[in-house]
Amino acid sequence: MFGEFLKRLTAPTPEPMVDDDARLALGALLVRLARADGHFDADEKAQIKAILEQRFALTDASALLTDCETLEAEAPDTVRFTRAIKDAVAYEDRLGVITAMWQVVLADGVRDAQENSLMRMVAPMLGVTDQDSNAARRRIEASQ
Repeated sequence: MFGEFLKRLTAPTPEPMVDDDARLALGALLVRLARADGHFDADEKAQIKAILEQRFALTDASALLTDCETLEAEAPDTVRFTRAIKDAVAYEDRLGVITAMWQVVLADGVRDAQENSLMRMVAPMLGVTDQDSNAARRRIEASQ
């Protein structure tokens, strides 16, 4: 279903993402993070849906979330997937992705070891500094 999108995303020199592609890539990465601990619960789904609605000014992101879940299952390994996003997305937007990822990690009130591990791996692959990632986490924690 998403073969052409994944082919464009993982091309040697990917083009900057258009809005629809960015929505799918961000959502799929958030789903991958939420699934990292083996539990993809209603709180995490609601958080991802809210992030997508807010970030992309959508009224209802239910269908988009379903597409993101499907894309995540078809996407290549996390290393290739995040590097492709890095190559196609500006730093400010990648920092926004990290912030959204921390929202998902903290959505259920538990910082699971697998989620923490994935965050430590993904931030540098997206080209986001540890300092910026930690600052984003602290902002999310402070707002809860």
